[in-house]
Amino acid sequence: MQNRFIKNLALLLFLNLLIKPFWILGVDRAVQNTVGDASYGFYFSLFNFSSLFYILLDLGITNFNNRNIAQNNQLLNKHLAGISVLKILLAVVYGVLIYLIGYLIGYDSHQLKLLAWVGLNQVLLSFVLYLRSNISGLLLFKTDSLLSVFDRLLMIVICSFLLWSGTFAGQFKIEWYVYAQTAAYIVTVLLAAIIVLRYSGKIKLSFNLPFSLMILKKSIPFALLVLLMSFYNRLEPVLLERLLDGIEGKLQTGIYSRAFRLLDAGNNISLLFSVLLLPMFAALIKKKQAVNSLVKLSFSIIISMSGIAAILSFYYSEELMQLLYGQQIGESIADFQWRIDQSAKVFQLLMGSFVAVSVTYIFGTLLTANGNLKLLNIIAASGVVINVSVNLILIPIWQAYGAAWASLSVQVFTAVLQLILATHIFKLNFGKRFWLRLTLFFLLTGSAGFFSKELPFHWILNFVMAAVFGVILAFLSGLLKLRELFSMVIPSKNKNKSLSNEK
Repeated sequence: MQNRFIKNLALLLFLNLLIKPFWILGVDRAVQNTVGDASYGFYFSLFNFSSLFYILLDLGITNFNNRNIAQNNQLLNKHLAGISVLKILLAVVYGVLIYLIGYLIGYDSHQLKLLAWVGLNQVLLSFVLYLRSNISGLLLFKTDSLLSVFDRLLMIVICSFLLWSGTFAGQFKIEWYVYAQTAAYIVTVLLAAIIVLRYSGKIKLSFNLPFSLMILKKSIPFALLVLLMSFYNRLEPVLLERLLDGIEGKLQTGIYSRAFRLLDAGNNISLLFSVLLLPMFAALIKKKQAVNSLVKLSFSIIISMSGIAAILSFYYSEELMQLLYGQQIGESIADFQWRIDQSAKVFQLLMGSFVAVSVTYIFGTLLTANGNLKLLNIIAASGVVINVSVNLILIPIWQAYGAAWASLSVQVFTAVLQLILATHIFKLNFGKRFWLRLTLFFLLTGSAGFFSKELPFHWILNFVMAAVFGVILAFLSGLLKLRELFSMVIPSKNKNKSLSNEK
């Protein structure tokens, strides 16, 4: 199982590192630089508002289905027919609700129009993820890996043409960005549906009330967990835009979104761990096999990766913000420097939360696979209370910087509790040497980041050298073992005989 995890993780990382960084740091960043902070902040607030209620599109069905199909492949045809109709009904409820709430909280006609398109994109995305849950549940990880980047690849092609072909020079609007996403999602839904139908056979769509109620009953705990996590992960931009007056709210949301972009890129990579681990953990738990070694391996990889990223982002926050967001036309040097300073401070805190978020993708996924949803929901509900309380106190005082503190506090809180809970339930034991090595790794990587700033080279070279040194430290400290990883990627012939290939 570890061998399969490593090989499929390598494929997922390769594809996502090939596509998604260009999408987030190339296209998405270019869109914000083109339309400006106020316009992008307007979109970013609506996107996060629609994300708060995303769970209504799913009600935990995707997580439940992924776990259930991984353990019961024979249910694919039956569940696909019934769940597809149920999700269509949920999409209607979702669309009506977000439009109504948007109207009640004061969105104007322009905001409501764009919200309708953003909501449609969320509907399409929910169908993509549901269809992919069937594919990964069947342990078709290579196929799922390709689908995980397909929509972004299409968006890159469309947006690149609109932004850089010269055909629409100076005409690009934030609405075009949303329309490009719609087109890409539609194509991806169709492709994913074709793939799933190859394995399920023909299905007959029909609404079965008892079946739907059964699925919802089993999915509600997943739904509540995702809803609560959505609130403490996505609430900051909405509160910034609503709590601060007029243009100031949109500008602060824009500043937050600039800093959030790299965190989002990192989270997309860490999320890949949970995509692979959920069906693997579920299969191991059903067979009553030990999970300690797989948890330790995945945790070692993700804590090393996120730790290096967070430490270097702390020391090179201003340089990274200047690299990504240059001086805009008509912007004074003073205004540019103020914008970079604000974004850099927010970025330092958000990348600190990246480590905590990455930890939850391991231990939260393990607890989800084990069905410990009541405990996870209690933790998540506590996180929402902390997040809202800190945001309401700090946003009026520190604006985007206060929102970043709120994000960091809640992510650390939930990550620590999940780690403790998983350790207790599964009797996880990584050994004292592991924790000593982890501490040594962070101390030495932090020192490397600090001293790299003093080197007499260009900051990019200093940054790269510090990053390489951090990776080397991960192996020298024993946190990662090259021989172990290598043997898993290229196993012996005897091991190969015991490992099943992708179906």
